[in-house]
Amino acid sequence: MPKLRVLSGRDVIKILSKFGFEVLSQKDSHVKLRRVLPDGAKQTLTVPLHKELDKGTLKAIIRQASRYIPEEDLKSQLLSVIH
Repeated sequence: MPKLRVLSGRDVIKILSKFGFEVLSQKDSHVKLRRVLPDGAKQTLTVPLHKELDKGTLKAIIRQASRYIPEEDLKSQLLSVIH
């Protein structure tokens, strides 16, 4: 059963940038990411810049991002496989 990797906010931002998200703004320790689709639709996510994200926070980010990115693609980046 795969489990969530230990990731920082910067790690998650780097992963989401692979899917076309760019930093839009930052307020305190939260970064707003956005990607604009060819039809002009805007997709926005917020990621906290913590050194280590809590598992619940990471799950919430996955849940929000899966509205825009296929969940299997996300999980391949955010989960580690236990052998």
